[in-house]
Amino acid sequence: MADERFLIVRLSSLGDIIFTLPMLAALRHTFCRSHIAWVVNERWKPLLEGNPDLNDIITLPNSSILSFFACVKRLRENNYTCVIDVQGLYKSSLLAKLAHVKQRIGYSFSYAREGPASFLYTQRVKPTSKHMVDMNRELAVAAGAKLDAARFPLVIPGEAQSAVQQFLASTKISRYVVLSPGGGWLSKLWPPDRFGELALKIWETHGLRIIINCGPGEAELAEIVVANATSALPIIVQYKVPEMMALLRGAELVVAADSGPLHLANALGTPVVGLYGPTSPDRNGPYGGRDMVVRNLDDADTTYKRENSYSEEMCSITVEQAMEAVEKRLAQRAMDRASQRSPGQAVFSQPQSSPESSGSSANNPFQKLAGSGR
Repeated sequence: MADERFLIVRLSSLGDIIFTLPMLAALRHTFCRSHIAWVVNERWKPLLEGNPDLNDIITLPNSSILSFFACVKRLRENNYTCVIDVQGLYKSSLLAKLAHVKQRIGYSFSYAREGPASFLYTQRVKPTSKHMVDMNRELAVAAGAKLDAARFPLVIPGEAQSAVQQFLASTKISRYVVLSPGGGWLSKLWPPDRFGELALKIWETHGLRIIINCGPGEAELAEIVVANATSALPIIVQYKVPEMMALLRGAELVVAADSGPLHLANALGTPVVGLYGPTSPDRNGPYGGRDMVVRNLDDADTTYKRENSYSEEMCSITVEQAMEAVEKRLAQRAMDRASQRSPGQAVFSQPQSSPESSGSSANNPFQKLAGSGR
């Protein structure tokens, strides 16, 4: 109905916002003429800009009390009829409550990130799905949405695409793999020296250049990767969100642990290999079933406790295991490309000794805007 006015509360972080996009898409699919807004931390606003499913983006510029109540004031002025708190924190549920919205939907006590936050909802959802994407979409169903295929609409600004294209041209890189060694807490990360060894194997086997995605505070990790990659000579980049989207969108493959860049690449339609230890790929893995996951423990041993050291589970993943997954995903990508060619179209292979040679459609990775359906 056109008179419905929805508000989504998902303030952070990168991967969790990605997991929420299909919930937004489900709302828009059902309530095609309704007003839908999203309140998000300022840092992550670029993930939502240009999204055709959104009417408005409201930002929290910082964590101050003044900013919080200024946001509350704006929310009250917009007369929402339904708010969906996907975050499940005291802060996010309080935003929903103070916005004076009659219908407030969120997760039940056992599923909310901070259980007591659920007391501020008028409707509590106990999801039955395994993956966070589908769990979030159950919140949309509680609001009356009908589900279609999951969509991840993401828009890469032209300026960001141009900046990345110029970087690739200046470094004479046409085909590349992105390794992202950081993200989140340390116990779910793979040791950076192994990323370096993997980089060398990819370079020697496939002639693909290696780019290291480096987030804030991750410079030391990136330097260790480079030191262990020796002759692969990886290049470290530290981009803002729009440029990172462009970089990931153009990659042949992205390898990362359970982290925002992994989920962003997956949503953009880029092939990924996910390295998992304490966290569950059933819940937080690459969505869609086409990508590779490496994990050496049973789901019963899953934990989301944030530890400040590398876990035994992540350290149990060998470079050989990761490389095997890389080989399989690259082979699948090659098969997908071959199947998309017309029967009479010539196929050109590139020699491994000339990784920068042209002649493949992969040399122009930015021919279309981002956004993938599952």
